[in-house]
Amino acid sequence: MKKGIIYIVLAAFIFSTMEVVGKMIAGDLNAFQVTFLRFLIGCVVLLPLTVNELKKRSIKINKDDIIYFILTGLLCIPISMVLLQVSVGYTKASTAAIMFSTNPVFTIPFAYFILKESIRKENIYSIAISLIGILFIFNPLSIGGGIKGMLIALASSITFSLYTVISKKRIEKYGGIIFNFFTFLVGDLVLLVILIMFNIPIIKGVTVSNMPIILYLGIILTGLGYVVYIAAIKETSPVVASTVFFIKPALAPIVSVILLKESITFNVIIGIAFILIGSYIGFRGKQSQNI
Repeated sequence: MKKGIIYIVLAAFIFSTMEVVGKMIAGDLNAFQVTFLRFLIGCVVLLPLTVNELKKRSIKINKDDIIYFILTGLLCIPISMVLLQVSVGYTKASTAAIMFSTNPVFTIPFAYFILKESIRKENIYSIAISLIGILFIFNPLSIGGGIKGMLIALASSITFSLYTVISKKRIEKYGGIIFNFFTFLVGDLVLLVILIMFNIPIIKGVTVSNMPIILYLGIILTGLGYVVYIAAIKETSPVVASTVFFIKPALAPIVSVILLKESITFNVIIGIAFILIGSYIGFRGKQSQNI
């Protein structure tokens, strides 16, 4: 269990840097480039682990699997992750991170309609309290700059929730490593087609100075991050490991203040508090279901 806690803390820190590091490179490369390169490198990192898992599980990928991975890959990479990278160009990295961290809230209704999972009273409380938090962050009484970025980050969160629910249908069959690798690979191939179709440059803008950031996004965030998160699930449980997304909305603003010198307004602090409370209630509800 101690090893599991270490994995959870490490995964939470890595994922909390996603929007911050993405913000650092937003001025050099467009969102499509950053996302493509990030997941291309991530696939290279996961490849040897995936080959080993395929042999161990004796899994052969067929046509039906490929169609499934096209769906999950499309939702995750060219839609959700591109939207998240676009959002940091219009709002603070901390705000985008908080908006994205609300994805477990939207998972609940998607799971109800798609997976026919029951909705408990804790789920309702979690959604309501988290939505209050989102409202505080949007601050409708004094809408200023960044509203476009907030909406894009929220769209990223919602589409990621849909991806999460759809992934539940088969992730047990493949295992985390295999599932993530093929989702990333197929999603990145779809993104490559989009880049070619719309004449979007692939490596233009990549320089010696921003290469370390690109490598961090690919190796640490996309490769190591998911490996550590899957290790956390194995050492604890899916419910306990999900605390990673409970920690992120609290940790990401701190990272953004330190690395980007961003300021956190009072209404955002209140919003974070509501989202943390809502996430905690949802987490406790999951725990009680798994007892």
